[in-house]
Amino acid sequence: MTLNNEFLLNDGTTLPHIALGTIDLQGGKGVHQALAALDIGYRVIDTATNYNNEGMVGEVVRRSSIPREQLYVSAKLPGSAHKYDKAISLIQESLFRTGLDYFDKFLIHWPNPKEGLYVEAWKALVDAQKYGLIKTIGVSNFLPEHLDNIIEATGVTPATNQIERHPYFNNKELVQENDKRGIVSEAWSPFGREINDVLTNDTIKDIAAKYDRSPAQVIINWDNQNHVFPVVRSSNPKHQYDNFHYIDFELAQEDLEKIDALDKGEKGRVEGQNPNEYEEFV
Repeated sequence: MTLNNEFLLNDGTTLPHIALGTIDLQGGKGVHQALAALDIGYRVIDTATNYNNEGMVGEVVRRSSIPREQLYVSAKLPGSAHKYDKAISLIQESLFRTGLDYFDKFLIHWPNPKEGLYVEAWKALVDAQKYGLIKTIGVSNFLPEHLDNIIEATGVTPATNQIERHPYFNNKELVQENDKRGIVSEAWSPFGREINDVLTNDTIKDIAAKYDRSPAQVIINWDNQNHVFPVVRSSNPKHQYDNFHYIDFELAQEDLEKIDALDKGEKGRVEGQNPNEYEEFV
């Protein structure tokens, strides 16, 4: 397993090696935090309707001196808008909120399988792409059966599937299922959020010491070498810098396996959000 300087998607799009997650980055403070990340080198900005910061993201794009075509803004469709017409309207509304002409990438945030409208939502994304509102379409938190249902219904395979993945829940089987379908896996909360001790885990710390790197850099590297695109949220410029500059070393196979062995299965999920059970309607 080697590092990927960029990720090639099944629609021909290439993404830089890391994305900036923006949950809890809001207002003027969020603008400055995100602009600091762009100055470091980040080019992919990940947002969602329920982050309540689409306006902030749009302001970052406007204030940045980086040409629009070099930035990748990724947004998400909430569960409240899975019906076709609502999905089309919500995508347009999100563009109005950001002040952008198009999204570079747009995902269905959760499948909400009990409601059973995710195929309809996917058809809306397929058409929104045809209308020029979105360049790349994908999903988030979709399991294999959800993926197969939308592919069978439309003939269109998502470019990416953003899933929970960190050392305590490596979600390896889903990563493999995404790979089989030519879908790039994205990792949300790669450090497991504040509710667990991934960044202070002794195994991670020992590996970090071996390479003279930070635990965060080791985890992001582990994702990359498994061909998983990391979406990393940080408001701290030092952490943003460290997270971005993880790509100049490679973990040995034995170290990748040590990190894999930290997996706790379903008990490792940060908030118990199993996509077959959890539903998001915000």
